[in-house]
Amino acid sequence: MLDRRHLLAATVLILALTGCAQPPRSASSAQDGAPAREDQLPRFIGVIGGKTQHAPPFLGVPGTNYYCLRSFVDRKTGETLHQLYVSDSYSGNERRWEAAHDGTGRSLRFVEIGRNEISCSGSCSYFEEFAADLPESELRADPEGLTVIFASASGAEKRIMISGAQISAQLAAVEARRGPAQPAAAAQSTTPHQ
Repeated sequence: MLDRRHLLAATVLILALTGCAQPPRSASSAQDGAPAREDQLPRFIGVIGGKTQHAPPFLGVPGTNYYCLRSFVDRKTGETLHQLYVSDSYSGNERRWEAAHDGTGRSLRFVEIGRNEISCSGSCSYFEEFAADLPESELRADPEGLTVIFASASGAEKRIMISGAQISAQLAAVEARRGPAQPAAAAQSTTPHQ
């Protein structure tokens, strides 16, 4: 059975993959006289940080090979899930990213978002999207930043250094979106510890 943290993570992933669908329309209208639904907003607030290149743009195409921090705030509980999201396009052998850990070797929950073959005429090219859940305590632990290392089935590693400035900007944006209605104690990360 899923615990609350896993349920939140699954819901956030579904929202991220569906592009955070628009708020549902009221089930009734003024013409039919039925009561209108009060909660018209999605349950989660998404806060997406600035994109930073982790490798040169793939074949010179802008908007490829980047990473960013993203956070999802539960409007009802104030709980927050933070992730390092990575978009990776490359040629050669398929990497199949499958694991993540921080700079001290502590395992981080890896989230596979998508894996696609771009082309395989001559040399193959691939596009992979993946993320690592980041406990808020780790984001706040070192003002210099945080290193996340991704590992692939092919044996490749991708080391991403998130700067202290990126982390500070993300946490400030989350606090601003969370607003005064949410208590500070609710800001705990919902990332399951492994």
